[in-house]
Amino acid sequence: MADIKPIHVIGGGLAGTEAAWQIAQAGIPVILYEMRPQRSSPAHHSEHLAELVCSNSFGAQSSDRASGLLHEELRRLGSIVIGKADEHSVPAGGALAVDRAIFSRNLTETLDQHPLIDLRREEVPAIPTEGISVLTTGPLTSPALAEDLHRFTGMEYMSFFDAASPIVVGESIDFDVAFLASRYDRGEAAYLNCPINREQYLHFRQELCQAEQAELKDFEQETAKFFEGCLPIEEMARRGEDTMRYGPLKPVGLFDARQGDFRDPENKAKRPYAVVQLRQEDRAGQLWNMVGFQTNLRWGEQKRVFQLIPGLENAEFVRMGVMHRNTFVNAPELLHATLQFKQRETLFAAGQLVGTEGYTAAAAGGWLAGTNAARVALGQAPIALPATTMMGALFEFISSASPKHFQPMPPNFGILPELPKRIRNKQERYGLYRDRALDDLFAWMHQLRVAA
Repeated sequence: MADIKPIHVIGGGLAGTEAAWQIAQAGIPVILYEMRPQRSSPAHHSEHLAELVCSNSFGAQSSDRASGLLHEELRRLGSIVIGKADEHSVPAGGALAVDRAIFSRNLTETLDQHPLIDLRREEVPAIPTEGISVLTTGPLTSPALAEDLHRFTGMEYMSFFDAASPIVVGESIDFDVAFLASRYDRGEAAYLNCPINREQYLHFRQELCQAEQAELKDFEQETAKFFEGCLPIEEMARRGEDTMRYGPLKPVGLFDARQGDFRDPENKAKRPYAVVQLRQEDRAGQLWNMVGFQTNLRWGEQKRVFQLIPGLENAEFVRMGVMHRNTFVNAPELLHATLQFKQRETLFAAGQLVGTEGYTAAAAGGWLAGTNAARVALGQAPIALPATTMMGALFEFISSASPKHFQPMPPNFGILPELPKRIRNKQERYGLYRDRALDDLFAWMHQLRVAA
């Protein structure tokens, strides 16, 4: 191993953290570059690796959900990101959510202590021209490196706009109004729910639509394009009177013990017209994230409008919502399903930079890019996971989709190959997708060990 040169991993987000760990676990030295705190970004608040920016949730936990299946696949593959997420999880109903400060700090300490990982706090302005490298610079790649990537690929970046939700101090919430419950009683009662009647909702929507937007600064306003899975709450409000009520403010599946079961037809009059949910942000329950309230309103406007929500009249905000640009490359034109660049197979990429969406998908890309970078360094052939697994399907999709219409893709069952027999019941169908994926993953892992 002494003659193997270090692999360079550029970017210390979820994908870079996972990639660096997998490379080091394969016995190969790795240099992990993270430009913070030397150079900050518009969205990050700390210098820790794998900082979670938009939310502290990794999505649904159950393995018969797309994100939950991806969690389970990564657990079986030895993902450090999911391992630490499990270790530092906080109650979130049916979701995997973490105490984001402890999670990021612990990952930073763990990687910094690994004897084969050299963590360097410096900006990398250009793609290394020699050796093996992994680009995991994410949606906020520094301008210099973005320009070098543009020169290397000969293509412009694509971009969309993403946003983060405000975080509220728990002690400032009126618990005489808000009640604890998870939708459809899934998991622990880990969501605070603020019920809204029709008059309150219409007034709130009107103020939301009229509130002043924050300036996008260096972003091109006329080219802004929202990712449909992460719309700002004011954009939802503008799309129609009921858009929020069929989205994050839907009032269904909730039970307030003080008012009786809203699901009881005889109790219909007490059902709220809409419900704002807040998800526990930290282990102690001192901070609460406003679910679905990504926003680009001015901070003063956020406080004014969001304090119209019953239960949040005196809310104290430890973080206001922010908006930032996400950039990604045209992966179908540029990448193999192994996450190697077609024009330089010693260069890999992973994370939101390649057009996957979500924390867990970023970790999955880091696992695959890091594993394959290590295999190439050892003179082995790179691997791709079975297309029947969520990981395999996701990276097969981004490498083979239509380049003309390529957009970021989150984990979902729609990208998996169809089952041999059509199953109409969605829950049963998703369960069969899960069973097939995990069986095929087990067989693939066994075959890989035998081949080694």
